[in-house]
Amino acid sequence: MNSRDRLTRLLHADPADRPPNFDIMMAFAAHHVGHPLSRYYLDYRVLAEAALAVKEDFELDILQTISDPYREGADFGLEVDFPEDGLPLRKAPILVEPGDLCKLKPVDPARGRRMSDRIEAVRTLREKAGTEVPVMGWVEGALAEANVLRGDSALMLDLYDRPEWVKECLELVVGVEIAFARLQVEAGADIIGLGDAIASQISPAMYEEFALPYEQRIFKAVHEMGALARLHICGNTSRILEPMSRSGADIIDLDWMVDLRVAAQLYGDEGPAICGNFDPVRVMLRGTPEQVRKAVLECLVQGGRRCISAAGCEIPDNTPHENLRAQSQALRDFQ
Repeated sequence: MNSRDRLTRLLHADPADRPPNFDIMMAFAAHHVGHPLSRYYLDYRVLAEAALAVKEDFELDILQTISDPYREGADFGLEVDFPEDGLPLRKAPILVEPGDLCKLKPVDPARGRRMSDRIEAVRTLREKAGTEVPVMGWVEGALAEANVLRGDSALMLDLYDRPEWVKECLELVVGVEIAFARLQVEAGADIIGLGDAIASQISPAMYEEFALPYEQRIFKAVHEMGALARLHICGNTSRILEPMSRSGADIIDLDWMVDLRVAAQLYGDEGPAICGNFDPVRVMLRGTPEQVRKAVLECLVQGGRRCISAAGCEIPDNTPHENLRAQSQALRDFQ
């Protein structure tokens, strides 16, 4: 059974040979193929090489183009530093003052240097891998992108002080994200992942007002293109499990702080599939192979028959290879 078949059967709650493995790998993947992080972020050929290598070496069921949260921001004009082998760094927000929003113009993702690079990564992976493995593109949620452009503390205050201004910003951003998603699907993406990390830091009411409607619009466009939608919100999303299910996501990632059994009972067989959620640091990076095996199997039992295996968030750099292989073996052994 190939990876596409495995995912399709899981989404329909049909038996498969094993659960899919959807671990997110970024810095780990770059170093696994011997490249510094800056090349992974800035050269789609390196990103594609890394995605293909970790898929093959650790039995992943997905080829992914996730890298960093600054692709759209950079094409909006955000200044980002790319240390040779370090994480990218935002120099300063673009929206220093609320009045700066009028200077921000929508950008065509096909012409943006960094967004077009991801589109090329999707196209390359589709060409190299054929159709047996799902290819996942990626966009930022509108609220996450507003956070990139405005800055964490300022945006948090804006949610209280100038909510209508925030919605103006979100309206401008969401159009770019929808266009970016569509171009990735046209290039061959089967899944569009959406990162909205800041959404775990706000109240449920604010999530429903400032994040959910824009996630819904992006995922509606993704579905209209015939692709699947994956929602990834880092952190403890226990308070927003129910509204997340209304985002339109076919797959919802849950971080390690969330009770997987509670989510599985809430979503059932008709809601989104669950992806997660053992601790990527305590278990995968610092644990033993036997601890990894135990955590993987526990998550699958708690998550039910529509649970996709993955760490709660990104696989850390320097994770022992034997731990990743312990996950693969546990999936093969799971009954």
